[in-house]
Amino acid sequence: MKGLYCKLGETTAEAKFVIQETNLASALGSNQVKVQVKACALSPLDIKLHEDLKFQRDLVPVGREIVGIVLQVGPKVTFFQPDDEVVGILPLDTAMSGLCDAIVINEHHLVQKPEKLSWVEAAGAIRDGLRAYTALHTLARMASGHTLLVLDGASPFGVLAIQLAHYHGVKVLASALSSEDQKFLEQLRPSVGVRESLVARVIGVWDAKVDLVDSCLEETGGLGVDIVMDSGVRLHEEEPEARCLLPYKHDIITLLGVGGHWVTTEQNLQLDPPDSRSLFLKAASLSFLNEEVWGASSARQGRYLHIMKDIVEKLSTGTLRPQLEDPVPLYDATVSMEMVQKKQVRKRLVVQL
Repeated sequence: MKGLYCKLGETTAEAKFVIQETNLASALGSNQVKVQVKACALSPLDIKLHEDLKFQRDLVPVGREIVGIVLQVGPKVTFFQPDDEVVGILPLDTAMSGLCDAIVINEHHLVQKPEKLSWVEAAGAIRDGLRAYTALHTLARMASGHTLLVLDGASPFGVLAIQLAHYHGVKVLASALSSEDQKFLEQLRPSVGVRESLVARVIGVWDAKVDLVDSCLEETGGLGVDIVMDSGVRLHEEEPEARCLLPYKHDIITLLGVGGHWVTTEQNLQLDPPDSRSLFLKAASLSFLNEEVWGASSARQGRYLHIMKDIVEKLSTGTLRPQLEDPVPLYDATVSMEMVQKKQVRKRLVVQL
C-alpha cells in the first residue's frame, strides 16, 4: 500500500514529497476504525509546527483531510459500523498518509458523511470549514450585525468564512488579490437564482489605486470593522514581492473598530508599542488562528466533533459551498503537493481510482 510523505531536509526549502510503501496494522485498537479512503485533500504542510512539537520523523505523512467507507471497527467503537460513510481529519501526530488505500483512525476524529454530500466536497471543505468555525465562532465571537473583513476572500478558507458569516447575519467585506478573484467574489451568491451578493464590498488590493483602510472606513462610516481575518501579514512596509499584496499590520489595526477582534494566521506577528497602544485605546483584541489546537485536549473533543458535524450538515444542504478544482489521481499527488506547498495553487484533491 502506498502513501504520500514529506522527506524533511535541513531546511524547509529542502523538503521533498515522495510516494512510499507503508503497512497497515493488522489488529485494531479498542476505539479504532479502519476506513477505505475515497478522497483526500492536500493542504500546505506546516513543517515548523512539526519541529516545534518535536515529532522525530524522517518522513511526515501528507494528506490528513479524508473521506471514505468504514471497513472494520474496534471492539469498543460506538459511533460507527461497517459500510458507514465518514469524513474526518487525521490527527497531527498520525503515522499514516491519507492517500493510502485504507487507514486506521480513532473514531473520535470522524463524523458521519451525509448521503447527499459528495466525496470530493466533504474532503475538500472539512478543514477549511473547521478553520472558519474556529476563527468566527470560537475566537471572534461573531454575532448578527457585525461587520467582517475577510482578507483573500477567494481562497478556499475565505469562501467558506464568507458563507458562514453571511448565514449568521454578518455584513461581509472581502479583499481580492487579482482581477479574477474580484470578479469571482462579486458574483458569489448564497444560492442559485438569488441576486443578493454574499459580499457587501469587494476591495481589489491588486489595484495600486485602491486603499484597503480607506475602503473599509468608507463602508463602515468611519467606525471600522468588528472582525478582521487575515491570510498573512506584512510585518514591515517593504517586503519581498511575493508578500506585497498582504496587508501591513498597522493598516489592520487602523481599520479595526472599537471593541473589534483581529484573527491572524501570521505565526511570527510582532507588534510594536505604538501598535499595542492603538489596540488598547480601541479595547480591541488579537487571536492567533491554529485549528490544530482542537486535538491538544480531550476536554474539547465533544465541541470539535460538534463543529465537524455542523460543517458537513451545512455542506449537504448547500449553506456552505466550497470552490474546488477538479480532483487529480494518485499518480499526480507528488507534483500537486509540491505546487500546494509552494503556494502555486491553493488546494488539491486526490481521488482513489
